[in-house]
Amino acid sequence: MSSFDPTTPPRTGTTAGDISLSETPSMIAASKVNGTNVYNQLGDSIGSIYDLMIDKRSGRVHYAIMSFGGFLGLGEHYHPLPWQLLKYDERQGGYIVNLDRDRLERGPAYATSATPDWSNGIYGHEVDQYYGITPGTADR
Repeated sequence: MSSFDPTTPPRTGTTAGDISLSETPSMIAASKVNGTNVYNQLGDSIGSIYDLMIDKRSGRVHYAIMSFGGFLGLGEHYHPLPWQLLKYDERQGGYIVNLDRDRLERGPAYATSATPDWSNGIYGHEVDQYYGITPGTADR
């Protein structure tokens, strides 16, 4: 009987650069989501995914932290979006949101040098409320 050795990479018959290690038709590694473009319904790029907020217990993504605004990284802000607002579009190779730029700019956001307090649920509730998400419906 063999024992598991965490220092030995699994034998998968694939190379390290093989897309099947980080993406399947229905799943994708978080590292590949970061940097993915976000588009509006008209197909205009409105930002990109900076990070994800994942529930530790359920493993479900609750928020995509989208970066947009500014020029050459100056004045850029992070805008948390409830994950259920994003729909993946294979043709675009990115996520589509049914929101216009004005609504995003008026929504909850924080500077790249700041971090909101996610620990007590109040900030997440404010994000959900702004986008019309009913608590408890964030799961897909």
